[in-house]
Amino acid sequence: MTRHFVTTIAAAMLLSSAAAAQTIYPIDRAEMVAGAKFDLKVEFDGEVAAGNASLTINGTDAAALFGKAPELIAREDGKPQSALLLRDVTLPAGHYQVQASDGSSQQSVRWTVYDTAPRRAKNVILFIGDGLSPAHRIAARLLSKGIREGKSLGKLAIDDMPQMALVATAGSDSIITDSANAASAYATGHKTAVNAMGVYADRSASPFDDPKVETIAELAKRRLGLGIGIVTNTEIEDATPAAMLTHTRRRAAYDQIVAQLFAAQPEVLMGGGAAHFLPKDAGGKRKDGIDYFAKFRDAGYRIATTATELDAVSKDTPPKLLGLFAPGNMDGVLDRRFLKGGGVTKNPDQPDLTQQVAVALDVLSNHDAGFFLMVESGLIDKYAHALDMERAVYDTIMLDNAVRQTRDWAKARGDDTLILVLADHNHPNALVGTINDDMSAPPSGTARERIGVYDKAGFPNYPSPDADGYPARIDVSRRLAILSASLPDHYETLRPKLDGPNEPTTPGDTPGTFKANDKYKDVPGAVLRIGNLPAMMNASVHSGEDVILTATGPGSERVRGSMDNTEVFRVMAEALGLAH
Repeated sequence: MTRHFVTTIAAAMLLSSAAAAQTIYPIDRAEMVAGAKFDLKVEFDGEVAAGNASLTINGTDAAALFGKAPELIAREDGKPQSALLLRDVTLPAGHYQVQASDGSSQQSVRWTVYDTAPRRAKNVILFIGDGLSPAHRIAARLLSKGIREGKSLGKLAIDDMPQMALVATAGSDSIITDSANAASAYATGHKTAVNAMGVYADRSASPFDDPKVETIAELAKRRLGLGIGIVTNTEIEDATPAAMLTHTRRRAAYDQIVAQLFAAQPEVLMGGGAAHFLPKDAGGKRKDGIDYFAKFRDAGYRIATTATELDAVSKDTPPKLLGLFAPGNMDGVLDRRFLKGGGVTKNPDQPDLTQQVAVALDVLSNHDAGFFLMVESGLIDKYAHALDMERAVYDTIMLDNAVRQTRDWAKARGDDTLILVLADHNHPNALVGTINDDMSAPPSGTARERIGVYDKAGFPNYPSPDADGYPARIDVSRRLAILSASLPDHYETLRPKLDGPNEPTTPGDTPGTFKANDKYKDVPGAVLRIGNLPAMMNASVHSGEDVILTATGPGSERVRGSMDNTEVFRVMAEALGLAH
């Protein structure tokens, strides 16, 4: 790639025909907190001579405003396309019109940069139920609290909060978001594209040089010295946890994401994904041969790989903690506590999310300046993709337990902590009734004939929950019927999968396609469901409905009505007074 500076490039460079400014990043109507770092990029359709390329902000030349000249990339990726680039710039509060020109045509966008009032919250805790739909919440309430004569016998902690809003989730490139750009919107206050986090997804070949925007965790640490914690039960490199601190438009770049997490040095980092911390010759998956367990240990981190080791940490609170409890995703609560399926046989000593959160709070509470903590119950989404509704609901109950204990922790401290609970995106799930089927006897008729709707639904007959809200059995005779609106070809059994997480599809006869998994073909009552998704999809997909946000604590009054997902960042920034 040939690079020159605008101020020195030879004016004799050949100029192709009209090369209109294609895109300006940040994009139109972007909102950002004053003082947050961002990269400014202009992409032109063709080659542009330095004397013709211009960039102004509110009529002022960008070089004069920022104290440094934009860099002109004459032929980006060796192609006849030019770009202007400014890294790590900031702006004070105000309204800005940004205009770029190639000398013959121009493009403009508008930005809003806002101040904040004085700091109100010492700590901010963001709970994300990945893919958490209203159906999951209702089912969790029914199972963990019970219902009699139409009235619930209790409320979930995630619902019993003073503030509530509906949050729109669309990304910059689609009405349907994924976990990467959804979590990135919360973390940065900027929209981005599917698979991208902490960046605007540009046209360059590299997924690591896209225009960056500073995350809430980076900004809080840089400006206020806050401790940073990331807790999940998925791989720690997965999109939602990674979006809090890393920058790439390729969410699958796990090796590089681990390297970025190490560079960021959060005080607490806990989840699965240990395989990408170790080289292949040490039993891991890293291609570069680096042992990140050793690097974190050398950087002063206490390391825990089991629930037992994590319990020991809670008795001797270290300044920094790395907890990695499975090579890939951790196991959900239904397998871990009851069925012993999934990966439990290989990793039986995995902590519950509640234990992870309790230890994270112990470590982060030692930071006098306060802290930012993101907690994800991430397997809700993965189970929803696999049409495994029982496992998704049990992990929703686990999320609620983690929120309840955290609210108790905050109340004991004097309520100096803003707590937010929401999903990153929705799944098209609906609770339509009950499934009337005695699991101890062959069903009468096909699966669909066992669904009870309206008055035939009645109430489920799960056993009374234990102290943590979990019924001991899911294979009861009147179960919740939670159905998805997005389906691959699969055999519908309407029966819980007791031997391990559901696998609705297997690779099809045509490369890149999937077909119904014959494993379930002979389950009594099974029905072949022809899907409504392209054959290239092996699972259910996300949907575009708004998600529910509930909140409590200082600054939570901003949560109300209808909001955009980028506004969640602003709620946190205002509570922390990041631009005061």
